[in-house]
Amino acid sequence: MNTDLILDIASGICLILGAVMSLAAAIGLIRFPDLLSRMHAATKPQVFGLLLLLTGLGLQLRSWAMVPVLLLAWLFQLLTVPVSAHMVGRSGYRTKHLRKETLTEDDLDAVVQKAAADEALRSEEAPDRQ
Repeated sequence: MNTDLILDIASGICLILGAVMSLAAAIGLIRFPDLLSRMHAATKPQVFGLLLLLTGLGLQLRSWAMVPVLLLAWLFQLLTVPVSAHMVGRSGYRTKHLRKETLTEDDLDAVVQKAAADEALRSEEAPDRQ
């Protein structure tokens, strides 16, 4: 076996597995019942699927000049996906677009209740100042 054949096989395996992971993310977006589940499906397998696709692409191109570009693309994805998922989760929680019965533990509920109580207290005090 020569190295070109081995690299082609490894590249094909990475590309197929990356496509399967991306397909799993897409199916999860359609099939999962609520926002938090869909958000999980959109972030976890998608980032790993992109890593596999970029690895397969790097193996197929066989150019060391493309490695920094592919790493940079994956690094930006790795840095932005958790932040955007966090923001979507927060806004979904605050606008009540989730099913609380599917949560096993709700750590944010006490914080949101305290913030609502503080806001109500401030709004009661505001007319007295005028």
